[in-house]
Amino acid sequence: MSNGDDDPADAADDGEPAETAAPTLPDDATEESLTEYLDEIADRLEAAETEADLDDVEALLADAETGIEEADLPEPDEDDEDADDPRGDLEDRVAELRDGVDDARGPYGEDVVDAIESAAGTVEDTEWTDDGREDVAAAVESFVDAAADAIDDALGDADEDPEALLAEGEAADAAAPAPVDQLVAALDAVAGAVTDADLDADDDADDIAALLDATDELEAGLDDAEEWDDLETHEQLRAQGYYDVLGHYKDFPVEWAALKEHEARGNVDMILLALDSLQSEFMERHCLEAFERMGKRGKTEASVEEILGRAEKRDQPAIRILGTMAAEEATDTLVEYVPEDSNPQLQKVVFKALGEIGASEAVQPLANQLDPDGDTDELVRPHAARALGLIGDTRAVDPLADALEAHPSDDVRAAAGWALRQIGTREALEAVAEHADEHSFVVSTEGEKARDALDDEAEPAPTA
Repeated sequence: MSNGDDDPADAADDGEPAETAAPTLPDDATEESLTEYLDEIADRLEAAETEADLDDVEALLADAETGIEEADLPEPDEDDEDADDPRGDLEDRVAELRDGVDDARGPYGEDVVDAIESAAGTVEDTEWTDDGREDVAAAVESFVDAAADAIDDALGDADEDPEALLAEGEAADAAAPAPVDQLVAALDAVAGAVTDADLDADDDADDIAALLDATDELEAGLDDAEEWDDLETHEQLRAQGYYDVLGHYKDFPVEWAALKEHEARGNVDMILLALDSLQSEFMERHCLEAFERMGKRGKTEASVEEILGRAEKRDQPAIRILGTMAAEEATDTLVEYVPEDSNPQLQKVVFKALGEIGASEAVQPLANQLDPDGDTDELVRPHAARALGLIGDTRAVDPLADALEAHPSDDVRAAAGWALRQIGTREALEAVAEHADEHSFVVSTEGEKARDALDDEAEPAPTA
């Protein structure tokens, strides 16, 4: 079986030595001839200078694989682990040479683009300190300058000029480095220009090498730039102004003293910063208690997102906080917990939170909890009634009146009476007033208060 060109190459006109003829493999290949053939391929691989040379080596390796497959080679003794395996050894040699071809190829323009895109992702996704941002901007500017030297024509024809993008970012604030989005845009512009340049691995090898050297420098600069994660927790907090609220006299620990001051000032972002940064159970508890005390003052998009994430894990302190915040964003999550009869403590917290939120979507699920034939714990049902009163939706009047009329538990009936008084419509008050003379003190008390409210309504307004 013949492989490659059997004729030796003519000597070059300029006196260069003749090109070595491609190796050939006899039709009846043996282990020895196959080994010699692979040795010659290895020599050609070592001498390869262009992608075309490597293509020739790959073609020879394909022939070698065919030769090995067709050769009549001795098979190893399956019972002897140390027995020779000529075919396996030759196949391993081919695989090794293929790896050598892969290692020898390139680099290509695509490798440069991949490196630039990776660096752009690092710039965009990393949280840099102020000093780090300055170092990142310097590294990107240096890279853009180096890229301009390597592929000046391609950058000149690019849709966006990376140097202009950087200058535009710096113009917004001469004292600050270009913003991250401008840095990323500049890197994307260079990557696009490299793609458009369609660099050839052979003809443009020097430009590709220069660009890869520049990307190496860029990556090194990004590695050296300071990230927030590089700082100790207290340094991060200090850098972000967490301790700035402290005077000369501090409680211990100082993080707690600062937290109390941030709570007093309504600095929600700083409380969230402490909650995220300080991992002790002590500080976590105090941060959450601060939010609970702040109530609606502590409600921001960021704080609701943080607390709701905890509530989605059935965290009861977080659910209480959402109630004090009147965070309507939590309604869908909390309504899902209403029928969890196996966890009465969770239900109590959820019912109150829904009431404080005023979640009208919860009216029917809460009303279902008043059913004396249901599985809800008897100690939980009064909380469902009170939640309905806090919500104040008139759709709750009928189920509350039914509970007041017929529920076997006086605690549930009294809670239903209280809830009807909170709703406060004439229909609701009349339903409670009917029980003013009840034998049950807690129920009759609600009835008397409802009757007094109706009497107040009936009194004519004083004349001027």
